[in-house]
Amino acid sequence: MTRALFRSLIWPGTTASLALAGFMPMSLAGAASALLAPPTVIADRDTPGAESDSRVLAARRYDTFWNTGDPELARAALAPNFIDRTLPAGRPQGLEGAMQASRVVREAVPDLACSIEQMIVAGDRVVVHLHFRGHFTGTFRQTKGQGETIDFVATDIYRVVDGRIAENWHIEDNLTLLQQLGLISG
Repeated sequence: MTRALFRSLIWPGTTASLALAGFMPMSLAGAASALLAPPTVIADRDTPGAESDSRVLAARRYDTFWNTGDPELARAALAPNFIDRTLPAGRPQGLEGAMQASRVVREAVPDLACSIEQMIVAGDRVVVHLHFRGHFTGTFRQTKGQGETIDFVATDIYRVVDGRIAENWHIEDNLTLLQQLGLISG
């Protein structure tokens, strides 16, 4: 199957993203310790102290948004003119697209959780390898979940400007996700 076909199956008219229900909103100023943290941050030698810089903070905020669904984290992470460079068909550009995607997936996989497996920082780019897990107990399109296990990976490349994500390129393991949702056979 082509990438376009995968996207049309997953995101027909709307799209999906990832969040974990139950997050309690909190002030972003003191919330850095509540953000997802990668076990490994790999930085070029010109980036001393990368673990605590604004590029990493923006990435952690956005990745935690996918884990929690807290829109304040997405607002804090994304630049006002944010562009998704791998925008699926039917998803609005910018912050609204991310919010819509989060709502769609949350309806299908209410307990979906995201973790950062590793993070790479170089120049104005942050690359994150994300791992998503949960159970398909909601509804996706017209398909009702029966508790199927959801477990797939994604990779995002963020371009960060002035401490906020200005652009994003991403690829998800959509084949695995579609199989786990029971929409295509393995």
